[in-house]
Amino acid sequence: MSTLQISAADVNKLRQQTGAGMMDCKKALTESNGDFEAAIDYLRKKGAKVAASRQDRESNEGVVIAKTSTDGKRGFIIEVNCETDFVAKNADYIAFATSLLDLAIENNASSVEELLALDLNGVKVSDAILDQTGKIGEKVGVSKFEIVNGEKVIAYIHGNYRLGVLVALSANAAQAAEAGKDVAMQIAAMNPVALDKGDVDSKTIERELEIAKEQIRAEGKPEEMVEKIAAGKLNKFYKDSTLLNQEFVKDSSKTVAQFLNSVEKDLTVTAFKRVQLGA
Repeated sequence: MSTLQISAADVNKLRQQTGAGMMDCKKALTESNGDFEAAIDYLRKKGAKVAASRQDRESNEGVVIAKTSTDGKRGFIIEVNCETDFVAKNADYIAFATSLLDLAIENNASSVEELLALDLNGVKVSDAILDQTGKIGEKVGVSKFEIVNGEKVIAYIHGNYRLGVLVALSANAAQAAEAGKDVAMQIAAMNPVALDKGDVDSKTIERELEIAKEQIRAEGKPEEMVEKIAAGKLNKFYKDSTLLNQEFVKDSSKTVAQFLNSVEKDLTVTAFKRVQLGA
């Protein structure tokens, strides 16, 4: 066996390249006299699932997990990606993704960067993700991390971990949990672009108006009528695409705003997030 001293930096570099364990990487470099290519071959020969070149692979599969803090005032969504649907459906993979979100909630993390720096069972999350890459042989990563705060936050997971929703309500009403879930299901199904009319960004409004005007002109309407008809189409856009103005899916005679007000006077949504896998 070689007596070559292997530096911690070299061990970490091989680990970054392969996703193999720290001790395995050290042994591979020692046995290979510090030659990285030979060390990778050594790991493969020993049966390690090497993750070399995985950084260039597409990781469009995975899971979306949504949960709230114990007091129900903060909600979190995480998207943890892998390469294949087969891995995404694996119970161990789902459990790993859930453990990352639980850690984020426990430590009140506010970004992906903060989460990656946290300690998970004695290992940095960023290293734990590398371990997963080496273990399953697919690129693994956290692509989205969203937080919602409110008086009462509801978390909802739809479609076998493929879509997550957070809804913040203005009050913790007696029926808030049930109402919040109904609204979360609405968001999952209808994909609103904003909470209310005033929350739609100006670029979206300009685009919708421009599209409407071109449609109206193509229909041969007089130019003096274009602005008025376009304004009507914009109102239709608000009704279809902003949450509080959408028809409530469970009762089309009410808007979402009217439904919430019927649950408790002045109850409304103060914020929401919708994360769809790969979107």
